[in-house]
Formats: sequence, structure tokens, C-alpha cells
Amino acid sequence: MATISSPGLGSGLNVTSIVDQLVAVERRPIDLLTTQKTALQSKLSAFGLLKSYTTNVEDAVARLADPTLWQKTSTGSTDPSSVTATSTAAAKDGSYSVQVGQLAQAQSLASGAYASNSAAVGTGTLKIELGTWGAGPAFADKVPASSVDIVIGAGDNTLEGVRAKINAANAGVSASIIKDGSGSRLVIRSLATGAENAMRITATGAAALPVLPSDPPSLASLVYNPAVPASSKLTQAVEAKDAQATINGLAVTSKSNTFADVLEGVTLTVSKVTSTAAQVSVGIDKDSMKKAVADFVKAYNDISKYLAQQTKYDPDTKTAGDLQGDRATLSLQSQLRNGLMQSSGASTVFRSMSDMGIELQRDGTLTVNDSKLGTALSNPTEVSKAFTSAATNGPGYTGLAVRLKSLTDSMTLTDGLVTTRSDGLRTSIKRVDDQVAKYEERIAAKRESLLRQYSALDTKLSSLTSLNSYISQQITNWNKSTN
Repeated sequence: MATISSPGLGSGLNVTSIVDQLVAVERRPIDLLTTQKTALQSKLSAFGLLKSYTTNVEDAVARLADPTLWQKTSTGSTDPSSVTATSTAAAKDGSYSVQVGQLAQAQSLASGAYASNSAAVGTGTLKIELGTWGAGPAFADKVPASSVDIVIGAGDNTLEGVRAKINAANAGVSASIIKDGSGSRLVIRSLATGAENAMRITATGAAALPVLPSDPPSLASLVYNPAVPASSKLTQAVEAKDAQATINGLAVTSKSNTFADVLEGVTLTVSKVTSTAAQVSVGIDKDSMKKAVADFVKAYNDISKYLAQQTKYDPDTKTAGDLQGDRATLSLQSQLRNGLMQSSGASTVFRSMSDMGIELQRDGTLTVNDSKLGTALSNPTEVSKAFTSAATNGPGYTGLAVRLKSLTDSMTLTDGLVTTRSDGLRTSIKRVDDQVAKYEERIAAKRESLLRQYSALDTKLSSLTSLNSYISQQITNWNKSTN
């Protein structure tokens, strides 16, 4: 059965207070370890941010080390609403005069009016062929040939049924029904633009065209064959056309509104016919290159400022940064600066970053000399060598960005400087936690021991106090009896 204990009640001693004060002395090592753990946690947090900043530099320098960056080209147009252009690394610098004479069109054919979407159309087989209508008119099959037979049975014998059969036939056309003031019309449209995607539609197994209202419907109403005008019943709403343009005075055509093979490495897209020529320019994409350089400079300056803040000591406040004096941090700081200051033989024109306008300042940050960088980018081949070359002739010929990428990669790997230091701090924190746990167990046992000792003392003192009271009482009684 549990007992209620009130140490010191009998003796008058504040046993709990005495034990707490003695235990507080024993807790001094725990307080020191707690302070140590707080410092380690601050360092670990600082290294977490440091790894993030290092990764940012790694990503930015990887962009500089990518040869495709320095091969990028850009385009411009004086009339982008009519002519636009895209380019690849194969594009050559130049200016081109582009005038659009005709846009590419997809042919569209429309039937006569039917009473409704469910009106009977007739049965038989529709043949849809794609090709080019020339003079005569003569029809030349598309290469490779595109010819599809579509069987219209009794269950498909409606405008809606024919539409569904055409759309399911994969014939290079689409069908839809449009209602106007006269009724429902079947509209058949080529899926692709260009003169070679015009249609010829014939019907077999079809009865003669209906003449009287009582005559049965016939697929002959859906024939389009200008070579036999009497049999052609569909009306051409839109003619199939190629796009036409002149580039620097030379006439060119395309089955779509995109000219992909006219200029090396350049694709032109036309949107409308023009009365005056648009000027399309092709050149080095300096904006992308400058942005990549600016992103690198920002990433480097971010980590440089962070390292300066974390490693400084303020004599006025007598406070130090979380990473002040940390060997791993100082090593990283030194390696990054050395990586920037080293020269390379990869390019005979640009041997260092400062030669290309990326200059190191006294405070350890970078700045960009826009004029110098602009001049350097006029020679993207040599800039690419300076940044991206592999060490084919030895380490001294490694590209500047390749070298920095290798350095930052090594820092963030599993066994890299930043990662191993972070792992070491976590290990130290765990070790402190283990020590604190052992001290807590020891102190808890010590407290129990002290409580037992002082409780025993309290009991003894209480007994002596009772004995003292008894003796004093007996002496008083004896004195009274003697008197």
C-alpha cells in the first residue's frame, strides 16, 4: 500500500529543498551538454542551408558547362503577327525578307440540304481518295496513296450514320453536320492542309440521283469528282491550297503554314497574307547566355555572403557566427574562391572568368562587366571552349565551368565535404543525447538515495526531539516534587 511521505515534517528541515539543491549541482554536466547540443544543432541547421546554397551553385555552373547553351540562336520578326521563326544551333546568322502570298488551306466540301440529321442518305460504298487536282481537271493520287472504301449499310443509312462511318474510317478527313436555313448539310474536311490533300469522292452500288420526292435516296448525292462534272454533287466550300511565300525574292511553297526546310536550322511559320515583307533576323542567343551567367553570379554571391555571415566574429557584441572556425566551412570557402581564380588553357582567347567579364570583388562576391561580357559573347565558340572543354590535354585545359561543376558535385555527394560534415554533426548530437540520458539515470538514482538519507535523518531528529521533550518534562516534574 502506498504511503504519504512529507520529508522534514518531523524535524523542521526542508528536506526537498536541500535535495533539489544537491541534485542541481549534479545536473551541471547536463546543462553543459544541453548548451553543447544547442550549438551543434545550430551548426547542423547552418550546414543544411549551406548545402542548399552549394546545390544552387552546382545547378547554375552545370548550365555554363553545357555546350548547347553556347550554340543557341534566337530569331526576331518585324511583323510577328504575320511571320514568326524558331531556330536551332544549325542556323546561320542573317536577315531574311519574307512576304506571304497565300496561306495553306484544308479542302472542305458540303452536301445539299437534307430535311434533318436522321434523313436517309442511301446505301452502297463511298470511296475517299486524297491527292492533287490539276489542270483538266486531272486528279493525281497522293504519295503514298490514300484511298479508303467506306461501306454504308442499311443501319448507317442516315446523315448521322454516314458521318459516323466517315469519322471511323481513318481516311484523312473528318465529317460534321451543319444546319443552315435550308436544312442539314454533311460537311467533309481534309484533316491536313495543302494541295496534295484534296479529295475525290465516288460512290458504287448507288442508285441514280433522286429526281422526284418519292425517289429513294442515293449515295450519288455525296460524290465529288470535278473530272466528271455531271456526277459531282458536293460543293467545294474551301479549296485545298499550299502556302506560298517569297524569301529574299525566291518563291517557296509548303503544304502547311510552316516552312521547315527552306532555311538551314530555321523554321518559319506564317499566319496571314502580307502586302509588305517582314524582316526575320537570326543570330546568337546572347540573352540566354547572359541570363545563365547572371544566374551563376547570383548563386555564387548568395553562398559567398552566407559563408561570410556564418564565419564572422563581431568584436562589439562578442558573438560569432554558427560556422565560425569550422574547418569544413573554411575549406569549402577556400576551394570555391580558388576555383574562380584559377586560369585554364581550354581557350586561347579567354583564359579566366575575368577575361569574359565575370570579375571577383574584394568582398569575395562576383560582378558582371556587361561590356566585357557582350564582347566575349560575340565569339561564342571560344567562350564555349573556356567553359565546357574536357581535359583532353591535362587538368590545366579543363573548362572553367566543368572544373567548378566537378568541385560542387564532390561537395554534395554522399561522401562529399558538406554531406560528411552534416553527418558528423548528427552523430555528435546523438552522442550528446546518449550522454544526457546516462546522466539523467544517474541523477535520478542519486536523488532517490539523497531522499532516503535525509528521510532517515528526519526520522532520527524527530525521535531525538520527542526524547528531549520527554526528558524536559520529567525534569520539570522532578523539580516540582522536590520543592
